[in-house]
Amino acid sequence: MAKANPIRLGIVGLGRAGWNMHCRELAGRETKFQIVAGCDPIKERRALLAETYGAKTYKTLDEMLRDPNVEMVDIANRQQDHVPDALKALRAGKYVFLEKPIAPSYKEALKLKAAKNRKKLFIRHNRRFEPAFQHIREIIASGMLGNVYEIKLRRNNYQRRDDWQTLKKCAGGQLLNWGPHLVDHGLRFLESPLAEMWRDLKLVAAVGDAEDHLKIILVGKNRRLIDIEISGGAALSEPVYIVLGSKGALTSDEKTIHLRYLDPKKKLAPRKAKTGTPPVSGFGSSDDLRWMEKTVPVAPKAKCDMDDIWDHLYSAVRERKPFPITLKESLEVMRVISEVKKGTPFNSAPRRRTKRR
Repeated sequence: MAKANPIRLGIVGLGRAGWNMHCRELAGRETKFQIVAGCDPIKERRALLAETYGAKTYKTLDEMLRDPNVEMVDIANRQQDHVPDALKALRAGKYVFLEKPIAPSYKEALKLKAAKNRKKLFIRHNRRFEPAFQHIREIIASGMLGNVYEIKLRRNNYQRRDDWQTLKKCAGGQLLNWGPHLVDHGLRFLESPLAEMWRDLKLVAAVGDAEDHLKIILVGKNRRLIDIEISGGAALSEPVYIVLGSKGALTSDEKTIHLRYLDPKKKLAPRKAKTGTPPVSGFGSSDDLRWMEKTVPVAPKAKCDMDDIWDHLYSAVRERKPFPITLKESLEVMRVISEVKKGTPFNSAPRRRTKRR
């Protein structure tokens, strides 16, 4: 058996992301990752990390970067610091695992593309490995629903939120919170270059000044439409996923998938539109459509979990396997988000915009 060679990790930011998510997700992966250091301006958080993991702690990133035992810097602090901290770590020769959003803007994100050691940079779009997302992609690829022409993505609740992520000066708002996840999903679901986009941003229930309700419409060159809605002001919500196709549809709450589709064993009878007067009731002659309906648990053939991103990260560093999330894809997510934030008309050419009338 090969000797364990864990990646020696230093975590930047010991709050909701670094402590509550990253540390928790690493439990059981001790042969692949070892938390050897962490930095945070709050003394009590540093003490908790040291007590729990026996890790060295630092008040600043600059101090932690001088620790030769830190092999990879896991950046999980506020988004305004993501790019400058990632660039510092890359210049120090460290591997970097960067939490989403990779930057507060596309312009800022482009600095990562220009970084000398950008091949050591890995992006944490962990919801690529969400089981429902993967299972629904498998269903679409099977052709069961026919030509899929519209997909609705929803993350809705009602919350009078009051933390820093509700403030514009802190790069807050749902667009940079849930937005990177669903825009990334939307771009994957398009299966085509992005051609058109529409957006609307509102502040409904949060007590800060950043948006807590947003709608984004993405249209691919293949004319498939992705309807994204993220809301902290919706007292009632829709299914997390709705997929509409020419031969069926599905909905999902992330735990189950409900399907309604035409029986593939029954060939549809040929039909032709008529110019004559239709019956007094109805909208034309009857059509014998045989619908199949079932509810199945979310269980993609390619088994996955959002925490799997750590296994892909280990394989990329130690085994030189391709990492499934590219910087190019992450930059496109930020380009869309920045265009949404600006509120300008959009087309497929990044620098060409139509003027408002």
